[in-house]
Amino acid sequence: MKKSRLLAVLSWPLFAGAAFAQGTLDRVTVFGPSLEGNLMGAPDAPEVSIYLPESYAGEPDRRYPVVYVLHGYTGTDQGWFGPEGRRQTELIADRVFAAGGADEMILVMPNCYNAYGGCMYANSATTGYWEDYIADDLVAYIDGRYRTLPERESRGLAGHSMGGYGVMRIGMNRPDVFSALYAMSSCCLNEMTPRGGERALAMERIGTPAELAENRGALRTFAVTAAWAPNPDKPPFYFDLPTKDGEVIPEVAARFAVNSPMAMLDSHAGALRKMTAIVMDVGEQDGLIGSNRELSAAMTRFGVDHAFETYEGDHSNRISERFELEVLPFFSRHLAFR
Repeated sequence: MKKSRLLAVLSWPLFAGAAFAQGTLDRVTVFGPSLEGNLMGAPDAPEVSIYLPESYAGEPDRRYPVVYVLHGYTGTDQGWFGPEGRRQTELIADRVFAAGGADEMILVMPNCYNAYGGCMYANSATTGYWEDYIADDLVAYIDGRYRTLPERESRGLAGHSMGGYGVMRIGMNRPDVFSALYAMSSCCLNEMTPRGGERALAMERIGTPAELAENRGALRTFAVTAAWAPNPDKPPFYFDLPTKDGEVIPEVAARFAVNSPMAMLDSHAGALRKMTAIVMDVGEQDGLIGSNRELSAAMTRFGVDHAFETYEGDHSNRISERFELEVLPFFSRHLAFR
């Protein structure tokens, strides 16, 4: 049975006295049945930042497209939105919209940070069904409470790093919900082959959350394993590690592989071909550039129309700039505004 609960909302005008238009930022908790009962005990009502453009308050009959933005591993929505955020994406949006660089739209970012550093935006009994949460629960909440244009043609999906992975994954699985994709510096695109050896042995010896806290280097492996190889019968972490006695377990390695967009492409290329537009971008100095190039080449072979762009930069040093100059204008061109 679905729960109903009161939602805590925090709103404030952005950057009073600035020379550009001022939007509004809401931060709410949004319950999702898709996250309810997840085995790791992560919140089933995560925080969500919602940016409303300047005209939203003054034009009550106007409706807006929505871009759902997905943050990267170890990040949160507050790293992107809010006065204390490093990126201050609301300031970027105000500046772009006021200058006419893009038409006004609503921006939404859920917080998928968990005890392992991130949910991978996957469907998992362990971490929660995050794919479904974003495409079903969160979209329904936003469409039900804000003046959106509630059709796929007016919804976009963007993300950085782990969020870029989420863009490609969710885009492949839910073309019924989203029509335009922008994946920035995406991780985890090709087959993730687990490795054995001493490091794997060390992770196998971690048996409790307290021991994990003393081995922070294992968090990323725990994050992807919880998302891609859940096992309700294996407390306290509820997943199958991909190794035993330092050797890779082929059955678990296969579960890792099928979660990579490269492996998904042959059965999901048709879904991507339904998109109005797709962009992948990555910095020339980003260690992930090779896997991004590989997926782009594979998409071309499968007849998926898209753009692949590179720029001078590493994994994160120009993300805010790209969001301002490329991402928001991209969605302004490719989403339906009426």
